[in-house]
Amino acid sequence: MSRSSINVWARRRARRTLLQALYAWQMTDADFDEIVNQFTPDQLKGADRDYLHECLRGVMDQVTALDPLFEPYLDRRIDVLDYVERAILRAGTYEMKARLDVPARVVIDEWVELAKRFGATESFRYVNGVLDRVGRDLRTAELGETASTRDGDESEHSCPQPG
Repeated sequence: MSRSSINVWARRRARRTLLQALYAWQMTDADFDEIVNQFTPDQLKGADRDYLHECLRGVMDQVTALDPLFEPYLDRRIDVLDYVERAILRAGTYEMKARLDVPARVVIDEWVELAKRFGATESFRYVNGVLDRVGRDLRTAELGETASTRDGDESEHSCPQPG
């Protein structure tokens, strides 16, 4: 699919639904079909369903590979992250890794906007910092040097805690 034929609004709706689906999955550990079936056709109206399903399946199937990609940049253990932040970081990391057709800045901006809307008061700053570092690691050619090269010492990889 060419960039000109992508419906930006449908992708945005898919990401919003993806956030809700991942939140539900983290809370219930339900399987893919159970999560997808929680959404009515009206709730999915206008969403890019193929994109939603691919990303949901991708995060669910690859979570053990995705978490280590952003965990070095956290200021706390992943299991104590807010469920919304955790879902956003997992989805954003998946898009950075698997959806190379989506520019890294778009991935970051979209998930930061969802963090502003659904996350804690300042969590969008935290999400921005973590996803920027993940993007630099996974898409060095697109974003520049890796976070570890830029930041130096491993101990400096954590982002400030949201205020």
